Amino acid sequence: MALVVAQEVPTSSSMAVSHGPAGVGEARHRMRDQLRTGGVSEAVIDDAVLILSELLSNACKHGRPLGDALAGDGDVRCAWRVDTGGRLTVEVTDGGGPTRPAPATPSVTARGGRGLNIITALADDWGVRDENRGEVTVWVVVQDDDQDDIDDPDAGPRHDDFATRVTSPTAPAAPRREFADAFDDLD
Repeated sequence: MALVVAQEVPTSSSMAVSHGPAGVGEARHRMRDQLRTGGVSEAVIDDAVLILSELLSNACKHGRPLGDALAGDGDVRCAWRVDTGGRLTVEVTDGGGPTRPAPATPSVTARGGRGLNIITALADDWGVRDENRGEVTVWVVVQDDDQDDIDDPDAGPRHDDFATRVTSPTAPAAPRREFADAFDDLD
């Protein structure tokens, strides 16, 4: 991924999003516009927008709205910020739910259940924080891979070199034979 330019990005952006699918698109567009204006690389923005979508979708599906609103009414809160070290943190806070956020192991044919696995693959770190009044915040940190120290075992995933790490072994070259040579073996 390319360099995150933290100095140009607002230190913090926060917004209330309606508890339902309508607010997800609005939040994604606002995040993309603000991070792009701040000079964040498109690769980081793409990961962050996907992460925000997954977090908001999970909050609407599994969590209650903030305050005393009924499901489908009210809001959840999302926020993002870039620190001086280039780490982008994305947070979504909802009113809590019957279960704690955890990655699932869906079947191949399941229509859902992959969101936190996607987040785990894209993020350097993520977690859940219990807030006051029963609120739950899921936070995710995305850092530019160019800033990761390759020798650091805690540095997080390396997305840009995935294809080079998963290449098939090369076979030795076959001896070169001419077409006429094939007929010599028949005698």
